[in-house]
Amino acid sequence: MFTIGDFARHGRVSVRMLRHYDGLGLLRPARVDEFTGYRYYEARQLTQLNRIVALRDLGFGMEQIATMLDDRVGIDELRGMLRLRRAELEASLDADRERLARVEARLRTIESEGRMPTEEIVVKKLDTVRVAELQDTAASFTPEDIAPVIRPLCADLGERLHAASFTPAGHLLAYYEQRGGRDDEVVIHAAIPIAGATDDTQGTTVVDLPAVARAATIVHRGSMNTVLSTVDALVRWIDAHGYEAVGYARELYLECPDDESRWVTEIQQPIA
Repeated sequence: MFTIGDFARHGRVSVRMLRHYDGLGLLRPARVDEFTGYRYYEARQLTQLNRIVALRDLGFGMEQIATMLDDRVGIDELRGMLRLRRAELEASLDADRERLARVEARLRTIESEGRMPTEEIVVKKLDTVRVAELQDTAASFTPEDIAPVIRPLCADLGERLHAASFTPAGHLLAYYEQRGGRDDEVVIHAAIPIAGATDDTQGTTVVDLPAVARAATIVHRGSMNTVLSTVDALVRWIDAHGYEAVGYARELYLECPDDESRWVTEIQQPIA
């Protein structure tokens, strides 16, 4: 038998929490001294305590936990819930990191107001290029709407090209357009240049992207979540040099390692 203090220490919880669980009927002491009121627990009750704490950390309320304990949730089911919750937490952390990166990009843009961009910007012609592509639609051009669409779209494209034995003739690229007069909705195209023609497209569309007579280009280094400051520098350069941006820019992904902070992307903005 363990005193409540010893049991709390072994279970890595507080004495106050054990008293709370007792009050809720989730974990009764094995024995309560009728004269002193002291609570005593048995080692086997650690199993019940671990279930309670795990379910609480999964986000379940105390009433839900009581029902699950009564139904005797099995270890396999509990493990499955833990894995699901872990995946949810990891997704939430990823979303928070991306949100922070976007905020930092906005801050850098604000801090650079009034200063001419120092990044190297090159005006060049973009040749006609034959690509195999997939497309999907995003609710708007904000990073929050674009990222969840373009990432799986690019992954799907890569798998299809591999299955079709396409020969890539260049880097992965993305371009955008609006259709139907909708103010916010954006059509995203993920594309890879290909050599020659093929009979097996694996559901991709083969198109020829038209040449662009003049495009202002800039190289962005880092995650596309931080691209705003680079785009801002490009737009200010275009305006300062008497040009006008025409439509959406293309994104040419030059280097895409697993670590997105090491990505290298060329932004190609058609100008007139």
